[in-house]
Amino acid sequence: MKYAVCNETFEDWPFEKAFSYAREVGYTGIEIAPFTMADYATEVTPEQRAAVKQQIKDAGLECVGLHWLLAKTEGFYLTTTDEAVRKATGAYLAELAKLCRDLDGSIMVLGSPVQRNLLPGVSHEQGMEFAAEVIQSAMPVLADCGVTLAVEPLGRGEGDFLNTAELGIDLAKMVDHPNCRLHLDVKAMSDEEKEIPDIIRDSKEWIAHFHANDANLLGPGMGEIEFDPIFAALKEVEYDGWVSVEVFDYRPGIEHICESSMKYMQEVEARV
Repeated sequence: MKYAVCNETFEDWPFEKAFSYAREVGYTGIEIAPFTMADYATEVTPEQRAAVKQQIKDAGLECVGLHWLLAKTEGFYLTTTDEAVRKATGAYLAELAKLCRDLDGSIMVLGSPVQRNLLPGVSHEQGMEFAAEVIQSAMPVLADCGVTLAVEPLGRGEGDFLNTAELGIDLAKMVDHPNCRLHLDVKAMSDEEKEIPDIIRDSKEWIAHFHANDANLLGPGMGEIEFDPIFAALKEVEYDGWVSVEVFDYRPGIEHICESSMKYMQEVEARV
């Protein structure tokens, strides 16, 4: 397994300190939330991009890519009837791809439920068509940048659009581009009726990235979800991408979250 951690986990830590500590704990990858660099990707200067890229390299880490793509932005929406907003959203995804490339990343996780939940009068079918149109418009730039967009299904507690891995695959099929695939998240999958290992097996041809966490918003091993069958399924389908720790509840403390998650994942990997 290749283990990474999402950089917003470190809250107000300077990047240099966060990256160095992540490597010390055993992570070899770092996943960047763009809002930790600036509110908009277009505001991140070439100098900033070069500096962060070098900080990642100096820490002995690889940049996985980006997630929380549309967080803290305004004017973007995947499933709106407003054509101008859809065009702006596609153009912004292209700008994010350039940022991802400049950091030496290759994956962009498209979750951002606030900018994709269905608006009044928009059906899920229409939402899928609008989202596919937005993503398709960004695909040429993503391909040029060597970046894959990984569509992220999310649980019903976070929204009403794209709530299952099967729907995520359907959307990727509609986009119909090799640089559009699927992201799987343990917390999100725990909301599905299907068992998580079965979701992994059924999605094996599409998985581009994977987030490890628990339904309680903490890290792997910090809740009730057992990872042995999950890692066994990842091994069965020969998944060779990153497993990134993404948490949403930071109260246990940065060090505890990072160290406990890593220790647990390594123990599970050794067992399976």
